[in-house]
Amino acid sequence: MADDWSAVARAINQRMTELGMNQRELTERSQVSKAIVGELQNNTVQRRRSERTLEALSVALDWHPNHLQAVLGGRIPPQVGEPVARDDDVLGRLAVIEHQLREIVARLGGIDALTDQVREVSENVEKLSGSLGIDRKQLGR
Repeated sequence: MADDWSAVARAINQRMTELGMNQRELTERSQVSKAIVGELQNNTVQRRRSERTLEALSVALDWHPNHLQAVLGGRIPPQVGEPVARDDDVLGRLAVIEHQLREIVARLGGIDALTDQVREVSENVEKLSGSLGIDRKQLGR
């Protein structure tokens, strides 16, 4: 997928609005030059940027350090608190995988809890229908 610099510009401008931040504040917080911030905000120069530039802007905008890199690549940005890994950082990438596995396990645990609740409701319906003298065929109507 081609780099989407217009998506980066939209994301930066929208976030600055959300935070009530102006360009001067962003340049101060990120330590990125006013010229580069302006180019990115206005999408006037589409060229490869340092990962550190996008990382500094992401952090200055209170996002995950890889947020703008993900936006640029058309991916879902990571959440704040997720581990940070670069392509050549094997240990960092393993930390990301471990984090994602923990999230999957937590979600599966939620599904298990819902399954238990559905089973309990079903058993209660069975008991109630039995005490009222209603058979399963009548419940299906």
